[in-house]
Amino acid sequence: MITRAGRILRSPIYTRRMTRQNPSLTEPQYFILASLMNGPLHGYGIIKAAERATDGRLRIAVGTLYGALERLERAGLLAADHEEIVDGRARRYYRLTEDGTEALGREALRMQQAAAVVIGRSRDAGAAPA
Repeated sequence: MITRAGRILRSPIYTRRMTRQNPSLTEPQYFILASLMNGPLHGYGIIKAAERATDGRLRIAVGTLYGALERLERAGLLAADHEEIVDGRARRYYRLTEDGTEALGREALRMQQAAAVVIGRSRDAGAAPA
């Protein structure tokens, strides 16, 4: 589905990019999945976990979070775990799926390999890596 603004975020083509063959995780998606490694969390818990993991560098907006959760769930990388009612409001918890764990591991390895190229070239050129 293409939104009025012309964005393709909910189209099947966009969702298919996050399959086993090609994870294509954005930075928020990566840290959303990483925040679920220790168990299920609700939306606000995910936001705070991602912020802690990046020492405050990444602050996921609520709209970004729920759009990403929907896409990641549709791609099979996470799933709704359970809901609870807190102060009269439903709080949904999400968990990492097996496919999500695999995609997260592949993305971490890909980033490590990409960083090694830059770090290796910096050392070869005599510059200290930042």
